[in-house]
Amino acid sequence: MRDDRRWLRTGLAGLYGFIGIVHLVATERFLPIMPGWVPAPRLVVIGTGLCEIAGALALFVPRLRRVAGIMLALYAVCVFPANIKQAVEGIAVPPIPDTWWYHGPRLALQPVMVWWALYAVHAIDWPFAARRTGDTGAPR
Repeated sequence: MRDDRRWLRTGLAGLYGFIGIVHLVATERFLPIMPGWVPAPRLVVIGTGLCEIAGALALFVPRLRRVAGIMLALYAVCVFPANIKQAVEGIAVPPIPDTWWYHGPRLALQPVMVWWALYAVHAIDWPFAARRTGDTGAPR
């Protein structure tokens, strides 16, 4: 069976694998953007890095693929408060640009990251399923 979403999973794995490694080797750089209500922020940054790497690797294991995509989608939701804090408070995390030209698109693309993870593992088919089946979704 042909899998049209393989390249989406590969890109997602590359992205999260890279970001996970950055979380582990540059842990201190992420601490300033952690919301104050997060307990043990250093451990959370390390833990998120490990989760990103584990999720990236699991995308290549067929029996783990679906749960990995769902967990990476939930992860993207969970890190959103840190992204908001960084943008709103103007916290510099070199080499990331500290400008709304960066933060605006990053925040706007966070829901796309959630969709990407879910679509890549066949957890959702939206918006393409209706086109394939010919169903427009309009009431009959």
